[in-house]
Amino acid sequence: MRVSATDDEGGSSVTTKTTEDRAYALALGGRLRAVRIQQGLSLSRVEEKSGGRFKAVVLGSYERADRSVTMARLGELAAFYGVPEVVLLPGASEPEVVLPPRIRFALPALAGAPAEAEPLRRWTLLIRRMRGDWAGRILTVRTADLVHIAAMLRESPRGAVGLMTGWGVLAAPVDLDSLEVELGNATGARR
Repeated sequence: MRVSATDDEGGSSVTTKTTEDRAYALALGGRLRAVRIQQGLSLSRVEEKSGGRFKAVVLGSYERADRSVTMARLGELAAFYGVPEVVLLPGASEPEVVLPPRIRFALPALAGAPAEAEPLRRWTLLIRRMRGDWAGRILTVRTADLVHIAAMLRESPRGAVGLMTGWGVLAAPVDLDSLEVELGNATGARR
């Protein structure tokens, strides 16, 4: 939004309001982006999940403040994201960023795990080689990797976590409920 005014010489100038409007639009776009990212969604994933109701290019324009968003559209976006409308408005408290759960292996414990853990030992060694990571005592992997770990161990993801917990190779407890939600997101499973 540009608001013009005429200065004393008859030329046009941009008023302070333009700067304020632009700042507000940028803050609003930042809020939209923060909520989208907090939910782990890309612009294209929003378009896909909304059945094309929210086009990626348009949503990106809102987030960059290249395009104004109406209050009605803001309400639709809030409903889509499952958040109160006020959360999308600048000045509201920042949305809490929830990082996806990770799986953390205690490498010394894994070295002493029973023979049944051998496929897991080989897999973590491969990951360390790929990363060039030889100094750490902890190896952190993505939640989506649990699908592969479970297949290696011939278990369900929940069963694999149970085995690894029993072997004492996890450096931190795994929240199975959060893990299953994240696995569903990673594999595209519909809830």
